[in-house]
Amino acid sequence: MGKLFGYPEFDADGEQILTTYENEYKEMQMDIRVYRMKAGDTRTFKKHGKEMAILLLSGKLSFTFEGEQREVSRKDVFTEGPWCVHVCSATEVKTDVQADSEILIQCTRNEQAFPARIYAPEDAPWGYSCVGKFGNVAKRRVNTIFDHDIAPYSNMVLGEVLNDRGNWSGYLPHRHPQPETYYFKFDRPEGFGASFVGDQVFKSVDGSFSAIPGGELHPQAVAPGFQMYTCWMIRHIEGNPWLQTDRCEDERYTWLHEADL
Repeated sequence: MGKLFGYPEFDADGEQILTTYENEYKEMQMDIRVYRMKAGDTRTFKKHGKEMAILLLSGKLSFTFEGEQREVSRKDVFTEGPWCVHVCSATEVKTDVQADSEILIQCTRNEQAFPARIYAPEDAPWGYSCVGKFGNVAKRRVNTIFDHDIAPYSNMVLGEVLNDRGNWSGYLPHRHPQPETYYFKFDRPEGFGASFVGDQVFKSVDGSFSAIPGGELHPQAVAPGFQMYTCWMIRHIEGNPWLQTDRCEDERYTWLHEADL
């Protein structure tokens, strides 16, 4: 088993490397990076042999791809919904930055051709999960930008979670055979939480991530006083794509569904 958690730094070019096909998180089968860009910057991204999703975390910029240009903005991940461009192998996406911005790029191997698409906030609305259950301490907002139902040609899933202050997510403890990566952000720089991967627990802080091998339980929690954002990214297994119904809860805790808490 490779490493399960990471605290990567941004380099001088504004790149933060999470998982790759070569580093100690290669079990994730994804290449995931975050970029910080200044107003006036232009970056072009193009992956051969890999599909690519570019998610705006904050800022204002324009995406140009396949002859289309779209100007988008997002104050931050805590107050506004996502903008995301999803393209197939060898499709170029140019970003022209109007205000300081941060983007996350998720890639995985996929030779299949498919039309480029941009997802707007209304395509991935926030929905509350676990309202009133487990003493209401697992209530959180979740969106799915794309999954197997939305993009059956894709080899990956992309979505976001907002934990209410002091609350849990990924609860009840659950597992699935597909690998998953969580990327964390907090509404204050001193914010922190706890991320469980199997029997190990790690301190999640702003810009950290967990690399969850298939089959491992992975609940998480945020400390009181802080809101936690999680970008969740799943890699389908060949012949076994992740589906919304694939959540397999640990039988030791399923009694909580009927408990009066």
